[in-house]
Amino acid sequence: MNNTDAGTAENQSPEAGFVTPPKHINFKAKKLFGEISGKIRDGAVAVVELNGGGPEEKHSHPHNHLFIVTSGEARVEYDDETVIIHENEAFMVEGIRPHAVWNNADRTTVMIGITIVR
Repeated sequence: MNNTDAGTAENQSPEAGFVTPPKHINFKAKKLFGEISGKIRDGAVAVVELNGGGPEEKHSHPHNHLFIVTSGEARVEYDDETVIIHENEAFMVEGIRPHAVWNNADRTTVMIGITIVR
């Protein structure tokens, strides 16, 4: 293999580019794209293992997240409400409400997260 092959997708580890956000457990995310038209800040894919999610303490922020579960099941915990996002469903998380997102399945959950500017 020469140096020009080293950076191609075929030669990268499947985990290349994935990071664990602060105060998350068994949770890895990878940015897929950046800003679009000033209304979407970015998009990412998240792989959430058993008992994974976060942050460990609920947090809030000025933007919303559109979560689309492609495999498994996610649980959004607010202070006064819990919402289950089933496979092939989407849910808009209101960023101004303190929340955390956890795997709710007995297997790995995969979801797309799109950050939407309010």
